[in-house]
Formats: sequence, structure tokens, C-alpha cells
Amino acid sequence: MPRPPKLATFPAIRGALKFYQICSVITGTMLLLLVGEMVMKYAFNLELFLGGSGGFLWWAPVVEGPDGSESTGDGFNLSLGILVAHGWFYVVYLISCFRVWSLMRWNLLRLGMLAAGGVVPLLSFFMEARVARDVKQYLTEREQAELHSGAEHSTLTHAIPTENQR
Repeated sequence: MPRPPKLATFPAIRGALKFYQICSVITGTMLLLLVGEMVMKYAFNLELFLGGSGGFLWWAPVVEGPDGSESTGDGFNLSLGILVAHGWFYVVYLISCFRVWSLMRWNLLRLGMLAAGGVVPLLSFFMEARVARDVKQYLTEREQAELHSGAEHSTLTHAIPTENQR
């Protein structure tokens, strides 16, 4: 059983949680864009392009060539851009997952679930809500417990007479 986080790390935990929440939403959105792009490419043989001969934003057909599937569009291949952007941002998302996981001192299974949020469509949104709820609840409960236990053991509060003790 891992030890609970130290009270001194609570501000760092709050910062790591905020960073995780932002990364989770961005990664989830990028993953949904990637899934949509993959459906268009492999089901309908189309890729999305920005600029070029087709206008500002347009779909170009993908044809079978001697080296496999080849795009017929010109301009910036937005489909490929979405793929690359999601891949790199997933690395940032993993860093944010590791940071929350290590500060909270969770088990390894929890890290695996956090990491899966950037690979399974929609999971990052559910994980973000649950992790935020769990962490905030833990921090609040722990701070309340420390306040109550600190007040009971404080020599200062025992030294001040109350109306019942007079």
C-alpha cells in the first residue's frame, strides 16, 4: 500500500491536476478528430487539405498507387497534420498523467488507465472528470482531517479558557 501524499505537495498536486485537465481535453479532442479523419480516409478514401487548388478547406481522393495509398491533393495535408499533432500531444498528456499519478502516489494500474485515456476515444473526457473529482475530494478530506486533528492537539487552544471552563 503506497503512502499518502504529503501535505506539502498539495499545491503541486493542484497544479498538476489543472495541467492534466487541460491536456486531457486537448488530447481527447485531437483523438476524436483523428478518428473522424481515419474514417474518412479508410471508409471513403478522402483526405482533408488546407489550401491548394481545391480552395481553403477541401477533401481530396486517396488512390491506390504502386507504393500503397497515395493522396491526390495539393496544399497542406490536414489529415496528416492531425495525426502528427495528436501523436506529439499524447506525449505531453502522458507527462501530465505521470505527474498526477506520482504526486498522488497511486498504483500502477491507475497510471495505465490514465494513459489509455489518450488512446481510447472519449475515455479521456470520462477519466478527466473522475480524476478531478477523486483528487479534489481527497485533498479536501485530508485538509479537513488535518485541521480537526491539529486543533485537538494544539497546545494553544488548550491554553485559552472557554466560557465552560471559567
